[in-house]
Amino acid sequence: MRTLSIDIETYSSADLGKAGVYAYSEAEDFQILLFAYSWDGGSVEVVDLSDGGPIDLPRGVLCALTDPEIKKTAWNAACERVCISRSLGRPLDPAQWDCTMVRSLMLGYPGSLDAAGKALNLTDTKLDTGKNLI
Repeated sequence: MRTLSIDIETYSSADLGKAGVYAYSEAEDFQILLFAYSWDGGSVEVVDLSDGGPIDLPRGVLCALTDPEIKKTAWNAACERVCISRSLGRPLDPAQWDCTMVRSLMLGYPGSLDAAGKALNLTDTKLDTGKNLI
């Protein structure tokens, strides 16, 4: 089974921590700014969507988002799935997603991506690209 790893950076005037992912993604000004993906652990591609237009991803990635034969992985997968679903205007099946944050917590590591990277002594850690863009 192929794996599509996904990381998005988003903007919304709603406070994600207070409102929750559904209200956050339903805000009128919600948008996906960056969509990063990797096939089967390969090189990472980043699509800049900050122009506010329709979500314009490579056809293979768009098709993979609804293909049950392709496992989608993400840190906090529920948030990524809901935000992408909102942008596409159609639901994505949660059964097709694997959450690496949940895996981290199950192994006794932190639920924060940055903290988990530090706990594992990783040299490549969370980038500030999305925060800088916002």
